[in-house]
Amino acid sequence: RRHRSARDLRRLGLPVRGIELLMTTLLVLSVVVGIQAVGVVLMAAMLITPAAAARYWTDRLGVMISLSVLFGVVSGIGGSYVSYIEPRMPTGPWIVVIASTIFFLSLLLAPRKGMVPRAARRIAMRHRTLEENILKTLHRLDENAGGVARTHTFDEIRRLRAMQPARLRRGLRRLSNGRFVERRGEGARASWVLTDDGTRRGARITRLHRLWEVYLTEYLQIAPDHVHDDAETIEHVLTPELEARLEDLLDRPESDPHARSIPYH
Repeated sequence: RRHRSARDLRRLGLPVRGIELLMTTLLVLSVVVGIQAVGVVLMAAMLITPAAAARYWTDRLGVMISLSVLFGVVSGIGGSYVSYIEPRMPTGPWIVVIASTIFFLSLLLAPRKGMVPRAARRIAMRHRTLEENILKTLHRLDENAGGVARTHTFDEIRRLRAMQPARLRRGLRRLSNGRFVERRGEGARASWVLTDDGTRRGARITRLHRLWEVYLTEYLQIAPDHVHDDAETIEHVLTPELEARLEDLLDRPESDPHARSIPYH
């Protein structure tokens, strides 16, 4: 891997040997200076921890180096300050403690790669997928009823799309709070109807599903009875830009491989 990286740098016209010499010199100087501050064992942590923390915040090398320097400086100043105000506290271990704290905060809270934001995005994606599946099902029921928005019962929705009752109720409640569906009636006689916003959103997810099926059958030569599951996944992540490209590429087809009409704006 190291040799491959060196070849990549040479292709860019960079002085590989000069860069390696500079990095080695800086590493040696850091170790020599750091050993006096934190000792041999803790120096290994000081070499790795700031860079590892910076890696969670960016993919750009220049920004990563700057953040590594910043985290190292903050750790050094913080550890020295703790040792200054409380002489019984050793400087070296406290520098590493602060650097480790910065690393764990980065691990948890970095916007793109942190564990908490990633978990929040996964939860939001699950909610979005559930809502769009329900809207698509209601839109399909309206299509079967002649294209007119009608009320549909809980059992009607489940017959067209198998779903756990608790998940379906949770999704319908979220859609009702977001004003994409309206609830009519109470208890066992309750039914739901799409609002104008719900109809537009349901038509869009239906359109994405059917456009992707057309793309798979026409460009990848996949049999029509093998494209549904893939379209079920991709419909939730296609952006408006990709949607427009699909429409242009396919020349706005009127129907999908199953002869169902594709709803446009």
